[in-house]
Amino acid sequence: MGRFAIRKPEEDAGKAWPAIVIGLFVAFGGVLFGYDTGTISGILAMDYWQNLFSTGYVNTKGHLDVSPSQSSAIVSILSAGTFFGALGSPVLADTIGRRLGLIASTFVFILGVIFQTAATSLPLFLAGRFFAGFGVGLISALIPLYQSETAPRWIRGAIVGAYQFAITVGLLLAAVVDYATQNRQDTGSYRIPIAIQFAWAIILIGGMLILPETPRFLIKKGQHDKAAQALSKLRRIEPSHVAIQGELREIQANHEYEMSIGSATYIDCFRGPMLKRQLTGMGIQALQQLTGINFIFYYGTQYFKNSGIQDSFTIQVITSCINVVSTFPGLYAVDKLGRRPLLLWGAVGMCASQFLVAMLGTLTTGQDADGNIVVYNVAAQKAGIAFICIYIFFFASTWGPLAWVVTGEIFPLKMRAKSLSMTTATNWLLNWAIAYATPYLVNYGDGYANLQSKIFFVWFGACFLCIAFVYFFIYETKGFSLEEVDELYGEVRSARKSAAWRPSTTFAQRQGVVAATDEVVKGGAAVVEKPERHSDGISHHDENVPV
Repeated sequence: MGRFAIRKPEEDAGKAWPAIVIGLFVAFGGVLFGYDTGTISGILAMDYWQNLFSTGYVNTKGHLDVSPSQSSAIVSILSAGTFFGALGSPVLADTIGRRLGLIASTFVFILGVIFQTAATSLPLFLAGRFFAGFGVGLISALIPLYQSETAPRWIRGAIVGAYQFAITVGLLLAAVVDYATQNRQDTGSYRIPIAIQFAWAIILIGGMLILPETPRFLIKKGQHDKAAQALSKLRRIEPSHVAIQGELREIQANHEYEMSIGSATYIDCFRGPMLKRQLTGMGIQALQQLTGINFIFYYGTQYFKNSGIQDSFTIQVITSCINVVSTFPGLYAVDKLGRRPLLLWGAVGMCASQFLVAMLGTLTTGQDADGNIVVYNVAAQKAGIAFICIYIFFFASTWGPLAWVVTGEIFPLKMRAKSLSMTTATNWLLNWAIAYATPYLVNYGDGYANLQSKIFFVWFGACFLCIAFVYFFIYETKGFSLEEVDELYGEVRSARKSAAWRPSTTFAQRQGVVAATDEVVKGGAAVVEKPERHSDGISHHDENVPV
């Protein structure tokens, strides 16, 4: 088992566990995101909530309910809030800091939870959903930033990936709590699942109050002594230790390098060779949403209920469990098998699963004159649920985490912040569009498409596009530094040939820099400064290396 373990490099001074524990704790913020997005599916299907929040609409079963348009607004307004929150996150991160920015964002989230818990009608509930979404959008951008700036380089990917895992845990917890309160005939049916979010928020705020600010932000603000103290807490060695001072010099050198190359405009991200990369990043984020995963977690409970499944809440808990467990093999395999194979075969698996779900649902169900679903073959419906679970496995182990991995690797340093902001905004925009449009596409009635199970043909078509997209546009970047990825895009025009490419030059050679610089002899020993470029894009200087 030793060869499968991830080991700390011997040359890294200090302890690694404090930074790892801190990074994993901060990932807990993903629970807020996953739980908040997951709980609404069960709430929309609760009898008491439907009676209380209905404005007079009666569904096809003769039960008071919110209308499809109101349902789409309730679900999608969270995504609208997250979109604007993510775009506004740099304001907090670069002014009050990553740590205080996370605390402030969580208070915005708490405001949204207060509104939702107090609501007994739609207007206040919608306002709560928006503010909760705005807070989640801020948190979703700040957590990976805090993690990447505090985690040890050799395990940074796993720590940042833990945020994705925390999201799936939040979805699972939401399904379990919804299941426990679904039959209550009082406001506790929906207030308990919503109010539990106070606990998640308090835990995150409490931790952030005692955790250090990131050394990078403190260096950026010119607070060198505070940066040394923060890094000392992360490494568990004295601030004056040579390793701490050396790492701070690296952070300082990287900051000065970033400042020296200036800034780029958003228009520059779509010019020349950058156009291909920008469209690749935005494309993979858009297709990730179009595979249909959020249909299952936003509207799954109601869909299973309408399709004749007796215990739809149990099915939702099962799908959430599969989503959590299936994330592990993807996080491990991404650096073992590579990006292209995982994304390609993941898309094939999703495509086949969605097609079978669509066929089974379409051929074995119908509707009566009132629009109620009539199930002709219960066994076929259960088989459809099984293929939905298989689809979730393929998504959670491939396209779920890897879309974020790819977009984090393909942009050069100068463009990275702006390019990533647009790819992330694309993800949230499609998230909102699907959440808003789905009720109009699925439901029965005048002005609605009434697709029912046929909606899975739409997701099948998007998954088929995913296969072609990976084949023609996704470059294999496994094992390359960020600078080598830049060289890869410069030398290889076809993504299909990227797996066979190997770097022929170093970053220093491409910049026309002599590899060995000043050589100083001190007391008979030569000292060489050797600037190196590593996979994190930072210029690392091994100073005072005796020759």
